[in-house]
Amino acid sequence: MALRRLIDLPGFADLETRALMKPAFADPEARREFPEIDQLARDTFGLTADEAAVIPDPDGWDGIDVKSMREQADQFELEGWDVTDDKRRPLRILGHFSHPLWLALRGLAGSLPFFPEPEETEHTTSSLAAEAKAFQRDKR
Repeated sequence: MALRRLIDLPGFADLETRALMKPAFADPEARREFPEIDQLARDTFGLTADEAAVIPDPDGWDGIDVKSMREQADQFELEGWDVTDDKRRPLRILGHFSHPLWLALRGLAGSLPFFPEPEETEHTTSSLAAEAKAFQRDKR
């Protein structure tokens, strides 16, 4: 099963680039200065990090939202989400989005963005396409 990449969702790559250029952008206080962070969280998960923080932890909550970003990235991967960059480091902006994503993943608050189901490739179609390419190469 392919992991869903947070960086591939609309707006996340731009914010990650900004955090790379200005490290303070990744600080929790940056949400006050840059409202686009909260707007992206609300647009994507239905709630911001501040809204997620006031939701009481249910009985048996494992406190995943306060663990290190590396530990969270490993746990997100087990849940089907890749929250790392191309070098497999947790995204710099992950702290702004991890709690809303955890709540949405566990069905406690917010929502997950829509992802279409991957289309099943019919084996006969794929082999026909390969044969057609081979035929075209042979004709040249």
